[in-house]
Amino acid sequence: MTLLLGCIADDFTGATDLANNLVRAGMRVTQLIGVPGASPGASPDASMTDVDAVVVALKSRTAPVAEAVQQSLAASRWLCAQGAGQIYFKVCSTFDSTPRGNIGPAAEALLADLGADFAIVTPAFPENGRTVFKGHLFVGDQLLSDSSMRQHPLTPMTDSNLVRVLQAQLAHGTCGLIDHRALARGVAGVTERIEVLRLEGCNFAIADATTDDDLRILARAAAGLRLVVAGSGLAIGIPALHGLAPNAQAAQLPPATGACAIVSGSCSAATNTQVAAFIAAGGDAFALDPLRLAGGEDLAAQALAWAAPRLPKGPVLVYATAEAAAVRAVQAALGAERAGALVEAALARVAVGLVQGGVRQLLVAGGETSGACVQALGIERMRIGPQIDPGVPWCHAASAASGPQGLHLALKSGNFGAPDFFHRAFAMLGR
Repeated sequence: MTLLLGCIADDFTGATDLANNLVRAGMRVTQLIGVPGASPGASPDASMTDVDAVVVALKSRTAPVAEAVQQSLAASRWLCAQGAGQIYFKVCSTFDSTPRGNIGPAAEALLADLGADFAIVTPAFPENGRTVFKGHLFVGDQLLSDSSMRQHPLTPMTDSNLVRVLQAQLAHGTCGLIDHRALARGVAGVTERIEVLRLEGCNFAIADATTDDDLRILARAAAGLRLVVAGSGLAIGIPALHGLAPNAQAAQLPPATGACAIVSGSCSAATNTQVAAFIAAGGDAFALDPLRLAGGEDLAAQALAWAAPRLPKGPVLVYATAEAAAVRAVQAALGAERAGALVEAALARVAVGLVQGGVRQLLVAGGETSGACVQALGIERMRIGPQIDPGVPWCHAASAASGPQGLHLALKSGNFGAPDFFHRAFAMLGR
C-alpha cells in the first residue's frame, strides 16, 4: 500500500473538516479517532489498503504542550509506518492557540522527527471566509484580532500577524513569509521564495492565500515537502497532484434512520446564532448551566429525561452555548478549565444517553465538545459523507451505543455553518 497523505488534526471537528475537503476533491479517506495502538515498526494496517489518505483526529489543541507534542509525534510515526508520503498537520482556520502553543511546538517537533528542514504554514480557507494577506489572517472582512475570536474562552486570538504569532511559539526555528507577490508568480514564484527563506535559515513560512487558486499553487509548490501545516483549505489542491478528481461516489453513506438530536458546547458567535435560530423556529431545547453542574445537580440526567418524550417529534437540542459575557462570568466563578471540563463531561453523558435512547442522527457543535462526545461513544473510525456547509460533512460511524446500523454524525466547528445550519443538516438526511 502507498498512502498518499497522512493527516494529523488537532481536534475532532478539524479532522472532519479536512477529510471533507479531501473527499470532495476525489480522495478516499478514513478518519481515525486517536492513534491506533500499533507500534511505529509494525506492518501496515491491512484495513488501510483501500484509502488514499488517513486523518488521525487528536484532542490536542488545548492540551498541555508536552502532551500535544507527544500525541502529534505518535500519529506521525504511525502514519509514516503506513507509507504516508507527506504529513499534513491540520490546525484551525483561525489559528487557535496560545502564546505557548500548541501549533508551534507540535509543528517544530514534527519537522525534526521527519528529518525535514522547512514547512509551509497557512490556515487560509477562502470558502469559509478565512484568508491570509501580508501574513495577516482575516475572518471575513475583519482582521482576526477584531473578530469574535478575540473573546474565545480557551484560545483568545488578539494578534492577526501570523508570522509574529507562530514565531513566539517556536523554541528553535524561525518563521518567514511567502506573500502575495510570490503567489502572483505562480508555483515558480513560491518555489523561489521557499529557497530564499531556506538560505535565510527559516524553517517555517506563513503563506498568503486569498483565493482557491492560491491554495492550489501552494499545494503544488509544497508537493515535495515532508510536512505542511494548514487549515483544511490547502487540501483542495492535493488530490489533483496524484491524478485524482472529484467523485460523488466517495461521499455516499448508508441511509439515515432513527431520531435526531443536537449537542452544543461551543460558545462561538456562529453557534450562538445557530442555537438562537433553532429555538426561534420552534425547536425544543434544554440549557445546561455550568454553575448548577458545579453545585452538584445531575443536569445530564435531567436533559435525557426531558428529551425522551420529545425525540419522536423531531430534533432536540441540549446546549451549554452562551454569549461571551456569560462565559466570562462562569469562568470567573469556576475557573476556565473546571467550567470546560464540567460542561464536556455532562454533554458527553447526554450524547451517549441520546444514542442509547434511539438517536441515530447526532450533530455536535464545538471542537472540545465533539472530542468528548466521540470518545464517550467509543467511536474509533468514521466514513466521510456529503458536505452540509463548508468544512462540515455528515459522517457514519459504528458505536456500541448505536447498534449494528451505526450512527450518522456531524462534528461542527464552533465557527462554521450558516444560521439555519441545524435544520438544514437534518433535512439533507431526509428528516
